[in-house]
Amino acid sequence: MDLDLSAYSVRTDLALEANEMASSAGSSIPGVHTSNVEHDGIRVSLIDITSQEGSRALGKLPGHYITIEVPALRQKDSDLQNRVATVLAQEFEKFLQKLNISRDAKVLIIGLGNWNVTPDALGPIVVENVMVTRHYFELMPDQVSPGYRAVSAVAPGVLGTTGIETGEIVQGIVDRSKPDLVIAIDALASRSLERVNTTIQIADTGIHPGSGIGSKRKGLTLETLGVPCIAIGVPTVVYASTIVNNAFDMMQNHFRQRTANTEHILGLLDNLKEQERLQLVKEVLNPLGHDLLVTPKEIDQFIEDIANIIASGLNAALHEAVDADNVSAYTH
Repeated sequence: MDLDLSAYSVRTDLALEANEMASSAGSSIPGVHTSNVEHDGIRVSLIDITSQEGSRALGKLPGHYITIEVPALRQKDSDLQNRVATVLAQEFEKFLQKLNISRDAKVLIIGLGNWNVTPDALGPIVVENVMVTRHYFELMPDQVSPGYRAVSAVAPGVLGTTGIETGEIVQGIVDRSKPDLVIAIDALASRSLERVNTTIQIADTGIHPGSGIGSKRKGLTLETLGVPCIAIGVPTVVYASTIVNNAFDMMQNHFRQRTANTEHILGLLDNLKEQERLQLVKEVLNPLGHDLLVTPKEIDQFIEDIANIIASGLNAALHEAVDADNVSAYTH
């Protein structure tokens, strides 16, 4: 009898990584269209999933995905951070045009996550730094300068601290404030340590609060909210089982470059499929109660930097009066 090992797949929230894994055999996937552009060290990848076949292959909902990769962000170069914010603003504007979001559409920004847990504090920090203007439009509309739109923002917290499902809180806010668009920002999980805190994903498929740690609850989507929902995510954690699996791949590739008879070195492990290896690793971690989540020790500064980049990019993309070609990544 064949065992179902689907629960032991490499964990990633990035469509880019899902596409890399699905297309590792070298063949193209029907219904998945990709393109890449490089901006002086800033790599922008576009993935369009247009069919259910492509959706199943990648394990992602049909829709448009933009991924901005900047490995050099770890060097804390303020000029690079400003350029990343500018690229984010420009790509986000294109995204809004593709979704036919008008320039005067009212926007609600939702900062998902727990502000008391640093790797999960991305959303609340972005909310602290975005330019909110809805109250001006409500209280003194005749004094609002041209080039701005009504933007509101809230960090609703997490179920463990509020006792209320995040989806219910957001649904209530949407019902009362009636935005034309919701932007949800959350921390994600990656399969690659190199992409942690250096990658930004934008998707028009909405988001599930807690997705970065494997918690699937009521999603924030067009279907649940009644308005389009764009998700912005940054991988801030990697599963320990994924790191062990990647380490084994590197070791296996290293030995294969030197000998064709790697079975004598690695034994039975050499013939195990990836899902079987992950099953083995997770069984080792089971006595701890769960898989472990790993984040860099410099996460405090990383999360502040990339949250400021996202906030600055959103400010420029949402308000015409903010120059998208000269946006600062520091909004304090």
